[in-house]
Amino acid sequence: MDRGRPCGVTPSPAAPVPGRSWPVRRQFYVPYHDLDVLNHLNHAAYFVYMETLRCDYYLPLLGSLDPTQIDLIIAEAACRYLAPVPYGAELVGEVAPARPLGRTSFTLLYRFMLAGTSTVTARGRTVSVVYDYSKGEKLEIPSARRAILERDSVDPADEGW
Repeated sequence: MDRGRPCGVTPSPAAPVPGRSWPVRRQFYVPYHDLDVLNHLNHAAYFVYMETLRCDYYLPLLGSLDPTQIDLIIAEAACRYLAPVPYGAELVGEVAPARPLGRTSFTLLYRFMLAGTSTVTARGRTVSVVYDYSKGEKLEIPSARRAILERDSVDPADEGW
């Protein structure tokens, strides 16, 4: 979906958030069609941004850039809204897996900041289940993928979860 301006997975000008950096960071431009009646970013837009960040993080783990290769089902999604975001703002979104990982599932955490600041505007969370669509069953997280998820994982308590 067109988000109003091309986005790339690039280092952002946002001030660093305390703690170690997260594995994937992307900028999002807030277009007019993502505004609500209060003239700021609609809460639902964050779920689209989280979906994009999830693909940015997870597809390289599969060795593919093709979203049809994703072997996940989203079992749960949540977002905490912390500050309004106006039209035309640049948001920096980040994603990292959370500790601990499950046998067949894992949690990804997301945080969004106004570019050039340390103002966190929202924090998100999704629980993903590794799934074999051809067999219709969940799978254990493959060991190579698990190792990367564990390496990149952050403590959810440090992020307010």
